[in-house]
Amino acid sequence: MKPSAAILGAVAATDTATLAAEYAALTEACGLVDRSNRGKLALSGAGAVEFLNGQVTNELSDLEPGEGRYAAFLTHKGKMLGDLRILAVSGERAQSAASTSGPNDERPIELLLDTERTALQALFDMIRRFKVGYKVELHKRTLESSLLSLIGPNAREVASRAFALTSDELPEHEGEHVLVSLASSTEPEPTPVRLIGTDVGIDLLFDARALASVSEAPIAAGAVSVSEAAAEIVRVEHGRPRYGVDLDESTIPQEAGLNERAVSFTKGCYVGQETVARLFYKGKPNRHLRGLRLSEPLDAGAELRLGERPVGRLGSSVLSPTHGLIGLALVRREAEPGASLTVGEHGASASVVELPFE
Repeated sequence: MKPSAAILGAVAATDTATLAAEYAALTEACGLVDRSNRGKLALSGAGAVEFLNGQVTNELSDLEPGEGRYAAFLTHKGKMLGDLRILAVSGERAQSAASTSGPNDERPIELLLDTERTALQALFDMIRRFKVGYKVELHKRTLESSLLSLIGPNAREVASRAFALTSDELPEHEGEHVLVSLASSTEPEPTPVRLIGTDVGIDLLFDARALASVSEAPIAAGAVSVSEAAAEIVRVEHGRPRYGVDLDESTIPQEAGLNERAVSFTKGCYVGQETVARLFYKGKPNRHLRGLRLSEPLDAGAELRLGERPVGRLGSSVLSPTHGLIGLALVRREAEPGASLTVGEHGASASVVELPFE
């Protein structure tokens, strides 16, 4: 028997009310999102930094333990295979070859890699294929590690209470991270938890077996458990594209507005560098990541047209309690902010806006 229209309407109203409450936590206080399904790998060995530096778009040669970088990895034609966060998590003391009396130089010998699940296989294959000749070991960490995100204006306050840290002891910048221990009544030994700075709060990375006990700490400190759907609303509002949804293997980083965060133009060679550099110094991207204000709910992949000309396809779309129906899309440059687009085949429309949504 199919549920009645009244039952479906009641369920929809309940879901909408729940989502609104979760959104309020994320934008006014602190929400806790379980992102353990993201892809996670580790690279260890003396050649880890040198190897990965030749594969990704950002500079890693000066990366120190406790620091992190956001980067993309590309095809030889400069198209994205995925994006990732790179954390330097351990170091070794090596006496400077130039002077035996000089200070010791600490360099990372293990890197943690965090990426979208849809990009994990491409990242794994790239590393396995090109690491030959380097002192590098590749380790799977997706199932072994859990990842929680504290998001919202009170995220740092919650992290401080949950882990008994002062504000100065928390990571300040995106990618910066510190390792702390969390004591729990349900675990015989303290659990190591890595606190990672993000642009919207603090991430927690730890052994997956401790998920229940680690989750309890920020909840007890004032965080509200929220769904990924609620976190997606905040992401879209901030104009942050997601690989596999807004970006794909046809995307060049500059088109998605990633140059400032993910690309170094002073580092040595890496795969796809020629295309990325040529576009930056001599060209103009054919497409730009834009925000869309939508006339009605629409599915990802719907064609966007300026007049009769196709200019892109809809990526993410959400119902924001603040901004209404909004979305992200890579559109051709002639679809400038202020333009009105036709979406799909049934007369829906979208207006193009600058990001982030305001």
